[in-house]
Amino acid sequence: MNNLSRRIYRENRKQTTVFCPVFCLVGPTAVGKTALALDLANHYGAEIISVDSVQVYRHLDIGTAKASPEERRRIPHHLIDIVEPDDNYSLARFITAAAIALKDIQQRGRTALFTGGSGLYLRGLSAGIFELTDADPQLRGQLRRRLQQRLQNEGHDALHAELTRIDPESARRIHPHDLQRLLRALEIFYLSGTSWSEHLRRSRQTALLTTETPIIGLVVERDILYERINHRVENMLAQGLVDEVRGLLEQGYDPELSSMQSIGYRHMVAYLSGRYSLKEAKDLMARDTRRYAKRQLTWFRRMKHIHWYLPEETNKIKLLLEQKL
Repeated sequence: MNNLSRRIYRENRKQTTVFCPVFCLVGPTAVGKTALALDLANHYGAEIISVDSVQVYRHLDIGTAKASPEERRRIPHHLIDIVEPDDNYSLARFITAAAIALKDIQQRGRTALFTGGSGLYLRGLSAGIFELTDADPQLRGQLRRRLQQRLQNEGHDALHAELTRIDPESARRIHPHDLQRLLRALEIFYLSGTSWSEHLRRSRQTALLTTETPIIGLVVERDILYERINHRVENMLAQGLVDEVRGLLEQGYDPELSSMQSIGYRHMVAYLSGRYSLKEAKDLMARDTRRYAKRQLTWFRRMKHIHWYLPEETNKIKLLLEQKL
């Protein structure tokens, strides 16, 4: 177990025995999560934990559609504005911060509402994190090439028999013809000395959500969602997105930073540098937001246990939560 896993596992073991309801609200960008999250948080006396990979950055406000300062004063929010734009944020850091925020909420006997659109972060909350942080990239590449060569020379049955000896649990769930997962299982073992099955058991110790945690998913017809996205882009420009990005550049933030490469920011950087006209930048921003929304839905549809509703089905959502919480 790595240091991060140990820390989160210890924090989970030390959790207060006070019962604390936890639920989630997810969905693609512009679907209406923020308004409903505020309503549900007010109704259930909840505090909001953001599940967003860009709202963690300070100074990136308009382009990330953060809740307003007044809304955040009314409903406590966590994991918003916690790092600078040039900080290197990651899934592992998010899970650590989320564990601390959840413990704080639980110790005060409050309800916790996880909400956002980052599928990767939601999966990390549900399944824990699995990282081979100590593996040297060059060593990993060499091992992968050797395994691929062995696959060509010896065949998949021989490699599957080898996996059966070192990790019988993974061998039972991986078909010999599933070459990608077969090679992955062998790679994990030879890089870490520990089976994939054991890594998965350890990663679950970092999970903050259980299969019993209610997850509400918001969805609308594609044409409606795209119309909302186009409207949001127009609103962001009207609210001063160009000036916000100009200010970040004047503060010296590199346009190649991960934060500055997020949707909206990279488009306005391109406009300010003269690569696009404002209309071209706006159209590309809307297009890329639509594509991102499609990827978000793909992420969420891979996950089980999500209860899907239209944003206006508030009463149905509350009825479900009354049954689950």
